Amino acid sequence: MTEADLSSIRTALDAGDFKQAQQLLAEIAMPPSSELLALRAQAAYGTGDLEGTLAAYGELYHLHLEANRLHEAAFAAVMVGMYLMMDTGLMATVRAWLSRAERLVQDAPDNPVWAWLAAVRTYERLMCGDMPGTAQWAQRAMDEGQRHGLVPPQIIGQVAMARVRIHDGDLEEGLSALDDVAVELSSGHLDPLTTGQMWCEVICAMQWIGQHDRAEEWTEAMERWRHGAAFGGLNGRCRVHRAEIMRLRGPCDAAEQEALLACEELRPWMRREYGWPLTELGNARLRKGDFAGAEEAFLAAHQNAWLPQPGLALLRFAQGRVDEALSMINGALDHPFDVPSKERPPSGGLQRAPLRDAQVVIALAAGDGDTARTAAADLAEIAGTYRSRTLQNSALAAQGRLALYDGQTSDAIRLLSEAVMEWVALRMPFEAAQLRIELAAAHRAAGDEKTAELELDAACRAFETLHALPWAELAREHLPAMPARQAAEPEQCLFRCEGDMRTVTFDGLTVHLKDLKGMHYLERLLTEPGREFHVLDLVAVERGSLPVGGAAEGTRSDVHYERGQAGLEVFDSKAREAYRQRLAETEEDIAEAEANNDFHRAELARADRQFLIDELRRGVGLDSRARTVGDGLERARTSATRSLRYALKRISQHHPSLGEHLARTIRTGSYFAYEPDPRAPVHWMT
Repeated sequence: MTEADLSSIRTALDAGDFKQAQQLLAEIAMPPSSELLALRAQAAYGTGDLEGTLAAYGELYHLHLEANRLHEAAFAAVMVGMYLMMDTGLMATVRAWLSRAERLVQDAPDNPVWAWLAAVRTYERLMCGDMPGTAQWAQRAMDEGQRHGLVPPQIIGQVAMARVRIHDGDLEEGLSALDDVAVELSSGHLDPLTTGQMWCEVICAMQWIGQHDRAEEWTEAMERWRHGAAFGGLNGRCRVHRAEIMRLRGPCDAAEQEALLACEELRPWMRREYGWPLTELGNARLRKGDFAGAEEAFLAAHQNAWLPQPGLALLRFAQGRVDEALSMINGALDHPFDVPSKERPPSGGLQRAPLRDAQVVIALAAGDGDTARTAAADLAEIAGTYRSRTLQNSALAAQGRLALYDGQTSDAIRLLSEAVMEWVALRMPFEAAQLRIELAAAHRAAGDEKTAELELDAACRAFETLHALPWAELAREHLPAMPARQAAEPEQCLFRCEGDMRTVTFDGLTVHLKDLKGMHYLERLLTEPGREFHVLDLVAVERGSLPVGGAAEGTRSDVHYERGQAGLEVFDSKAREAYRQRLAETEEDIAEAEANNDFHRAELARADRQFLIDELRRGVGLDSRARTVGDGLERARTSATRSLRYALKRISQHHPSLGEHLARTIRTGSYFAYEPDPRAPVHWMT
């Protein structure tokens, strides 16, 4: 290997051409050197091979260790910990590697490795909810970074310290520090990985406290930056933030598409935190009134060990399952979310606020005034601490709802009117429309039927503008005085499965057909005319839930594909070995925690261990044979289309008029839909 070879690889990496860098590295036939392994780690990460990155840094660690280069080995160990922290959410394995690094540099307190070690420790503590520990390590990262002229650890420490300040209620200092960081990130002086990660952290901090205007401004800045600069999971993270803002500002069609793309892009990267984009997908669908799609996304998030609340509880509330919704939201408050996360507040009032907001609505609907009062009081206290307009208006709306519940109609009208206007001013139209329904109820209780109808009509029109038609229909249930819209009487049709046969009635003709896989897809489309189903949602019919962290039919976010005679393996041998190594590292962290009588840390590590065991069980079949799955989006699209078209062909052979109707109204591709003429509606019973 010549210096020219290394120079070519570095040039490719600097240009963001990670595939070219990997190709050049593959052409080098020689034992790995320290520089070669470091380059291999960077190239692997850029192409989406997280395990390749971890393996390269792990090999580099052992290479330095065997050569007695202890400080260099410590730095490699920190790098393993950093990449594990960014993308796996497995803090026990992160701590195991950081402990190895600390032991190797404990005799060198002035070594620059401490700057990087402190930066990674900072976020390990933040993600585990230890805010005092976060502050301690963040300060050390800033101090060590400044001492050794290392800017990334300084910025990482500064952002984490700002988030601690915000969490503790010191908003002015925290926001001021984040403004300084945003200026630095916009300058383009930092490396892409640090820049992308810190943009994400800054935006998350704003979402914590409902500073959506500033979050929107910084999301736009991150979006401008990421084109041509972002790599790895950074593009997907940016998409989730964009989806969050789109969901708040207007129609959720674009928010849903952005969230779906984020799920696709983050599959190779996220492990436990994959519930974050799935939950955002559920939130967007919930606002659209796509309750079935929202449930799929929320349940998929839950299967990824994520708490999809308050979204899932609000979905149950919208479905009329009020007692179940109340039980869910009470449970979420009694048993706080404890999966390590950078995206959600780890503890305290900011973690409770969205749950309390939902609890007020659900408890009042369930007739539990005492619970609602407790929730509203806590929400008001949180809003007073963090002084966010969004939190303050949530507290105001809660007081208005309580006044209505208590029969204080004059106070209810005053409080709810003020809250509606504030939601409008904050550019949060869905919240405003929902609260108008409550305001209408207050006017009706006061005997002012005309004003009640005006408020309800305004709510319905807002929902229609937001393309949230099911919410408009729910609102119209409160409008008995308004004339019903005239519509054609829908034709009653049947598409029912009975054993292995289908009874199909259309246009006055009934036929019996053998049930097929494509019939299941068709049934899903017929029961929700006009709804677009992403192909990954459609194939979930066979499982009853959205693909959990995988591209299709059982694939998962941690999948490494390898062709075999019987299909594609969920885990190839390399991936299985990596998971077993994570288990060994987790056991190492448990042992260290128990030796130090750190029972909370040991408990968190055991949760990581159980997560890894569950992942291996899903990926490995009997006798340790790898499970096999389909191979991604294109395979899912091709398979679903073929199955559906075969079913349509069989229908046409036995029921020509239905075949002709379906040929005109069924759309396939990456999205499937049944789109009948609204002037001749068809109601299918299944």
